[in-house]
Amino acid sequence: MSAAPVPQAAFDWRPLALLAAVALLALPAVGSPSTWLTLTVAGLAMGTIVFIVASGLTLVFGLMDVLNFGHGVFLALGAYVAVSTLGAMSGLAAAPSLGANLLAVFIAIGAAMLAAGGLGLAFERIVIKPVYGHHLKQILITMGGMIVGEELIKVIWGPVPIALPLPEALRGSFIFGDAVIEKYRVLAVAIGALVFVALAFVLARTKIGLLIRAGVENREMVEALGYRIERLFIGVFVTGSALAGLGGVLWGLYQQSVTPQIGAQVNVLIFIVIIIGGLGSTLGALVGALLVGLIANYTGFLAPKVALVSNIALMVAVLLWRPRGLYPVTSR
Repeated sequence: MSAAPVPQAAFDWRPLALLAAVALLALPAVGSPSTWLTLTVAGLAMGTIVFIVASGLTLVFGLMDVLNFGHGVFLALGAYVAVSTLGAMSGLAAAPSLGANLLAVFIAIGAAMLAAGGLGLAFERIVIKPVYGHHLKQILITMGGMIVGEELIKVIWGPVPIALPLPEALRGSFIFGDAVIEKYRVLAVAIGALVFVALAFVLARTKIGLLIRAGVENREMVEALGYRIERLFIGVFVTGSALAGLGGVLWGLYQQSVTPQIGAQVNVLIFIVIIIGGLGSTLGALVGALLVGLIANYTGFLAPKVALVSNIALMVAVLLWRPRGLYPVTSR
């Protein structure tokens, strides 16, 4: 007699329906379909960049139960490494060739991810390890770590803003009728989509992903099976830091300038996103980031003064609907 199949929980489409509803409801408010398309693509680009940074913190919290308020320093380091790397490859970045420009950008991304991952390894060993299991201490010591990191960035690169211009072929826009879609924002959306697909595949289809998900649910059981959860913790933290470095490159190019405070500025958005999405949820972080990006761009166009508080208002509204976020992790 064959065993009965294990029932599978139905996928919750309502958060995705909310995302679509926000975009569709904005269309009559904006009035012009071309302007709406421009704002929507800009919001999706902003959202995917924030997701890339937030996904690293989501992984760290989901597996390690660590509240890392210093996550922004990895973003800042990635942005500044991109400044130095693209500056050293000015010939490639200024060439009128899309291939050469993309090569320069991806080399800068690789260097930023290596630097941020290396800093993440040191940060986890020196700062995080002594405060595992103590959330208040984690908040205080990681905030202190970010302040120290910002000051070290000022020592190396100086305290003044530095321009980070787009490579030549990534400047300008695609024109669809009256809609104007910036080339770089299309690239940012594509990279964000690739990051989400890669994370979803690793978490759902690989052994390491199975161990990560099992560690989220029951750390003691994973350790009882003979796996060294501490090594898994280190790997996840380094990966999360490297993703923040990638996000730093994209955010710096998005703003076309970097400052030592860039990490602290984006930190607020990151935590809003992971709270909206559900602490520890990668899909929730994606949907939350896209909601933040769309709401910020729509309200910035329709009511600029309201845009200053739109993200907080969105978080409050979502938590009133779902107090644990859009896609809460079961064990949280």
